[in-house]
Amino acid sequence: MNDAPLWEVFIRSQHGLAHKHVGSLHAADAKLALLNARDAYTRRNEGVSIWVVRAADIHASDPREEDTLFESPKGKEFRHATFFPTPEGVKNL
Repeated sequence: MNDAPLWEVFIRSQHGLAHKHVGSLHAADAKLALLNARDAYTRRNEGVSIWVVRAADIHASDPREEDTLFESPKGKEFRHATFFPTPEGVKNL
């Protein structure tokens, strides 16, 4: 068993895009987690930015509360992007 904390790794592949979760690793501290993430997840220049977050510091919603947490407020359906056409030529939307 590894006694080092578990870190979640997020990579941003291009400027202007969001970071995406790519995996997890164990490391003693944030500096080592960044170095290990670089070696493990960006070997072929896949990223422009790396985030590492201690897994113990992530607080997640309870899947059993999905209906109440993510339900659209009555009368606010217009907030969903399905009501708007996507213009031609728009990338990364």
